[in-house]
Amino acid sequence: MSTLTPHENIYNVPNILTFSRLLAAPMVGYLILHNQHLYAVSLFLYAGLTDLLDGYLARRYSLQTVVGSVVDPMADKLLVTIVVVCLAANGTLPLWLATLMFGRDASLGLAAIYYRYASLPAPKTFTRYWDFSLPSAQVYPTTVSKYNTFLQLCLIGATTALPLVTGQQILGVVGVEEAVKGAQYVVAATTLWSGASYVFLKDAVKILGEDEELKRRQGFRGRAIIGWSFAGVVGLAGWFWVREGKESVVEEGGSR
Repeated sequence: MSTLTPHENIYNVPNILTFSRLLAAPMVGYLILHNQHLYAVSLFLYAGLTDLLDGYLARRYSLQTVVGSVVDPMADKLLVTIVVVCLAANGTLPLWLATLMFGRDASLGLAAIYYRYASLPAPKTFTRYWDFSLPSAQVYPTTVSKYNTFLQLCLIGATTALPLVTGQQILGVVGVEEAVKGAQYVVAATTLWSGASYVFLKDAVKILGEDEELKRRQGFRGRAIIGWSFAGVVGLAGWFWVREGKESVVEEGGSR
């Protein structure tokens, strides 16, 4: 037992802010489903501001931890996932885009489960698996993934606030609804690029340990999990997109 990986001090302000975002995510979803748009937007802004603040504090006061590197993007993804599902449920976000955004995160989540178990120092017990003060693998979000997360947050934030500003004009030329629809395709493109980056870039996940051959095999398996699962997601999202296009054509034909 004396050779086990030492525990980190995970009880600091940046991590507390990060965990508060985890708690805020389901509350935002609840507010969206119950059409409490003003409160939903306010809590969404809180999550965005704490995301910036915890990162600044961690860097400024050298409070970075492995658990923070894992939970911080997890909090972002949980917020995105819950809000995306709720927006799709009430019809304000296309199902094909919701599938693509949710599916990419699900693919990364499957890989994260594998990475955590495969790289956890022995003994691999259920209790130790969920003890995130025991570092095993560290995630380094790819550059395009960072931009993609930012754009996703902007899109779902704008979509959440859309009922509050419907009918307004941007610069008196482009309607808000049209601008949000255009942003949907930008986010779709960056989501595809981001998912592919985790498949092909080998340095996105750093597996701790000294057995380089084992780490190489674990990295390959993790990327394969992302690749195959994300390919299925893209296929399903494409099917929804085609179906939505056909339904739009039928509706336009019926209205003439």
